[in-house]
This record gives sequence, C-alpha cells and structure tokens, in this order.
Amino acid sequence: MPPQSVPIQQYLKQSDRLMLALIDPEQLETLEPGLFRFRMQPIKFVTLMLRPVSDIEIWSEQNTVYVHSTACRLEGQPAISDKFSLNLQGHLSSQDGRRGTQLCGQANLKVDVDLPTALRFMPKSVLKATGNGILNGILATMKQRLMRRLVADYRDWAAKQPALSAKVS
Repeated sequence: MPPQSVPIQQYLKQSDRLMLALIDPEQLETLEPGLFRFRMQPIKFVTLMLRPVSDIEIWSEQNTVYVHSTACRLEGQPAISDKFSLNLQGHLSSQDGRRGTQLCGQANLKVDVDLPTALRFMPKSVLKATGNGILNGILATMKQRLMRRLVADYRDWAAKQPALSAKVS
C-alpha cells in the first residue's frame, strides 16, 4: 500500500467503504452497520439463469477485516433456492514490513446446489468444471476490484482526513 497520512489500519475499520470497494454499489444494500445484502450478477449455468443473493457480515479486529456470508438464496428460482447454499469466508490483514505496509488475505467461496433432474444426467466433470469456473470468476472479480478500488479509495479517504479533523477542531 502506498504510504498516506492516515494508516491503512484506520481505513480498514470503515466497513461501508470496504464493501463499496469490493462490490458495485448497485449490487449492494446496507441492512445495518456491518451487514449487507449482495445481489450478484445473473449467472448462466447450462439452461438456468441464476442470481445468487447473499447477506454478508463484515467486521474488523486489530489489523484484520473479516467477511462472512450469513444467508443466501437464488432470486427467480424458488424450486432450486431451497436446495442452494453459498458460503463465503474471507479475511484481509495489514502487515508492516521493510517495504511498507502490505495487505494479505484470502477468500473461500463454496456453493452447494441440488440440480434439477434433467441436469443430473450431465457428466459430473462438466458440472464441476462449470461450477468451479463460475466461482473462480466471482473471486477473481472481487480480487481485481479490491486491488484497483481499495487503493484508490484509501488514497481519497486518507487525503480527506486532515481536512475533516481541522473542521472539527
């Protein structure tokens, strides 16, 4: 992370800002502080159009931010939604080192779904490869947004902090 006037650890405590850095604001709804509803882009899976919706909790402890899905469903697919689960677990930590502050993290995403009878006849290898491709695409998008948007948003936020402090005094 590029050095700023305010340490990244202070920025990481801003859960609303972090979620907006990770997820397109049009896909995000704030349910309460630290709890958000994320409506993913529709996913085409063989003959189905799926739109996963997940409630995501975010909180920070010391220099680590944690992200955890708390509920999920599929919009527009009530027959499958009851047999659908999405589990997101992740963390992002700041670590000071010789080369400055670095962000390190990991995210794990797991989806379970009982497919309609017609799709159960497809080879498991095809279903698994398709499902893994979708999950990897979601995680890659989150990583790209994090790397691109978080740095820019942190810079903007840090630049405004001294001005905010001066106005309060």
